[in-house]
Amino acid sequence: MLVERGVGANVEVVSEAYAIAANYLRRSGAIRDTLVTDERLLEIVIKLLQHGEFNKIRLANKAIARFEAQSEAKAVA
Repeated sequence: MLVERGVGANVEVVSEAYAIAANYLRRSGAIRDTLVTDERLLEIVIKLLQHGEFNKIRLANKAIARFEAQSEAKAVA
């Protein structure tokens, strides 16, 4: 799945950053507490990686911020 999206050798970084972000968002109630991958969050993590962010903690924090901002924007619209 991740290799198909052009992540290649950075699968571990994406996986760990996604896990950190998803755990936080589940605990905050922003996403459901299931084992199903949240595609929107995964896309955000991948886009950030493609734009040059490779530190898993910064990647997770930026993904959380973008996810929450998008969710707020959808709530307002």
